[in-house]
Amino acid sequence: MKATSITKHEKTFFDTGRDTAGKEFTLASSKVPIKGGNEKMPYIRCRTKNGDTSFYIKEKHTKTQIVLHYTAGYLKGDVAALSRPNHRVSVPFIIARNGTILNLWSSAYWAYHLGSRAVGGNTNGGKRTIAVEMSNIGFLKRIGDNLVTVYSDNDVYCHISETQFYTKLDTPFRGEQYFATYTAKQYKSLILLLKYLTAEYNIPASFLSKDKRYGIVAEDELVNFRGITSHVNYRSSGKWDIGPAFNWEKVINDLA
Repeated sequence: MKATSITKHEKTFFDTGRDTAGKEFTLASSKVPIKGGNEKMPYIRCRTKNGDTSFYIKEKHTKTQIVLHYTAGYLKGDVAALSRPNHRVSVPFIIARNGTILNLWSSAYWAYHLGSRAVGGNTNGGKRTIAVEMSNIGFLKRIGDNLVTVYSDNDVYCHISETQFYTKLDTPFRGEQYFATYTAKQYKSLILLLKYLTAEYNIPASFLSKDKRYGIVAEDELVNFRGITSHVNYRSSGKWDIGPAFNWEKVINDLA
């Protein structure tokens, strides 16, 4: 899908409440106050119309960490993948490119989101963390003057001249150099969501040091870290979310 088509793609989900698998959702706009201040976080409560809750586990556990991901997809497919019946690989929050925060289920519950090879274990990690997915296609491959997605060499995302849609790293990250950018609205919403979650669950607004931020972290350190991490800290390979193409400094500075 071309980057210029994503706005229309997202609009069809918000207009119809239907994902790419044909599942229908009830979408309800809401706001929640952020503890310790005057701000409120707007979001959309997104629930299956048929009442299915089999894609997450209704158990409450103490939360000590927030883990950031990107979806490697587009919103309607993101919702479909993260609400597969009985799959239990899900997250409570997805942030659309238009900045909308979708809440699929209560962040007090849990689901598998780290993967079977995750440092510290997928089950224990899922229970003590809150996952946030940024709707983003991820890394891109250059073919001629086009950047294409991982799904097909013919799936053109943008032209190399459309620099607003991608970031080119000076040094490749896990073998990849081109990554789709996040929107300003996504960053703004992410910062609000992090303010809400850190206050609600008494999680420090702390980040790993820069030398550890983009790679695997030793088990004892990662499991005991209280704050904000990303998927690449748990997986040594096969994952790129969220690496140095993400504007970490903006998030850190705005959250302070």
